[in-house]
Amino acid sequence: MVHSSYINENPGFALLANERLEFLGDAILGVIVAEKLYQDFSDLAEGEMTKLRSALVRRDTLARVARTIKLGNHLYMGKGEEASGGRNKSANLAGALEAVIAAVFLDRGLAITRDFILRLFSEELQKVIKPDTGIDYKSQLQELIQSKYH
Repeated sequence: MVHSSYINENPGFALLANERLEFLGDAILGVIVAEKLYQDFSDLAEGEMTKLRSALVRRDTLARVARTIKLGNHLYMGKGEEASGGRNKSANLAGALEAVIAAVFLDRGLAITRDFILRLFSEELQKVIKPDTGIDYKSQLQELIQSKYH
């Protein structure tokens, strides 16, 4: 996986940075997670499924999953980014995981990607469906303010 800082320091490098793959991986992850929630939780309303999906696809969750597979060890990054702890930064790890998801999709197709994501995120899925986990306090605050002050 190639961080943009590496490209900046090595302009002749043959590969591109991950950004385009991150875009695609983010979209695929969102669809797979939404499908899983829709299928497994027929009793949940749209708003509840949205909260669960948000908890699963947010940066912190992606970074946690990336750490479990030691994805940071496989990043090409510039010297400055490396020196500042870039291999463990949540933004870098989350982006790299999205890029991996896109790469799996492009190489193996949707069915394999679905299996890959569901295996990779199985622990996070279990966490988020338990009460008091995966709470999005910002959304709760917005809902409270909206209900009181329209």
